[in-house]
Amino acid sequence: MDQDPKERLLLPPRAATNGPHRRGKPAAPGGGGGGGGVTIDVHGLKKRGGGRRSWVRVDAATGAAEAVEVAKPALMRRLDLPARDLRLLDPLFVYPSAILGRERAVVCNLERIRCIITADEALVLRDPDADGGAAAEEAVRRYVDELQRRLVDRADDLPFEFIALEVALEAACSFLDAQAVELEAEAYPLLDELTAKISTLDLERARRLKSKLVALTRRVQKR
Repeated sequence: MDQDPKERLLLPPRAATNGPHRRGKPAAPGGGGGGGGVTIDVHGLKKRGGGRRSWVRVDAATGAAEAVEVAKPALMRRLDLPARDLRLLDPLFVYPSAILGRERAVVCNLERIRCIITADEALVLRDPDADGGAAAEEAVRRYVDELQRRLVDRADDLPFEFIALEVALEAACSFLDAQAVELEAEAYPLLDELTAKISTLDLERARRLKSKLVALTRRVQKR
């Protein structure tokens, strides 16, 4: 008898006392970034070989979320994705943001949201050991919570793939907007100081701010 596709994708579950993950309940309506979603123990996660990575899986039908480990070859076989597509999501490599539409999945690399979206589920990559691990974990949690809320409040027949992609795009825009606000908060007082008195130190700060602004502008233009 053929094995269920989901069983081929997910690795065998581990005992609750040994694994770093605990399943959480789906977010309640209006929960947003609240306490709903998946409880993630960042410090309990260990790197493993074999191309396995930790993901949060959101079911399209129920909105239920669970932390799982998925082998890279299993993803390639089940979703018919080439290795180069999954490399786009690898935190060890630096790639510009991109959305790849494939026959059976949509691969998204949007700032801190790296995910694979299908008609049945969304797999959101976790990498707590990367730079800014805590912030990246928070971004994943917020994405999962918001996606669950949209699924609960869904009033039309919009496909799951569109909903998941829309939430990912909104998360990326919010992240870039927050960085722009931070730059503004630092730039305006500096400009006031330069207007009153020009100093070498302030000019160097202005140069660094300009470099950050140019880099941010380029990232926005690539979206």
